[in-house]
Amino acid sequence: MTENPSSSPVATGSGDWFCLCSQPKHEHIAAAHLRNVTGVEVFLPRIRFKRATRRGTVWVTEALFPNYLFARFNWQKSLSEVQHARGVRGVVHFGERWPTIQQEIIEDLRRAVGAAELRVIPALLAPGDEVEITSGNFQGLSAVVTRVMPNRERVAVLMEFLGRQTNIELPASTVIKAGNERSNIL
Repeated sequence: MTENPSSSPVATGSGDWFCLCSQPKHEHIAAAHLRNVTGVEVFLPRIRFKRATRRGTVWVTEALFPNYLFARFNWQKSLSEVQHARGVRGVVHFGERWPTIQQEIIEDLRRAVGAAELRVIPALLAPGDEVEITSGNFQGLSAVVTRVMPNRERVAVLMEFLGRQTNIELPASTVIKAGNERSNIL
């Protein structure tokens, strides 16, 4: 970290976008503190989705890139203040190379998540979707959606129970899609 980025082939020192590493699960804290630093623009893309918990299905909000956020600042003037902001672990760099992020990439991410920096992943279900039951007598079991009844807010699912396949109806709020919530974001 002894060499400044103006001598690096990557950073220009004129208000470039940098990737910052935050302390674990502190992206929002780092973003809040950096927004109070003069001359620093912050971008923290987040997602909101349903997740199964012991209490049932809950909505959670997480950083799109866990432990990372983006900030635009003048490297020569603000590096020290940015690196020492609460929640920030440091600016991503590789030895003496301080890579910047192109404005077009930030704009693409902003379009994908929206002006509020938050992309809500809808919990829409369709026949054939694999789901996990999150509450009730069948909590923790897997099933396949056979029919969606939006007017009654229910779904019919096919599941294996006691050694045979059984078709049951459940409230739509008690099932979530199985798999990785982040897989189809962008």
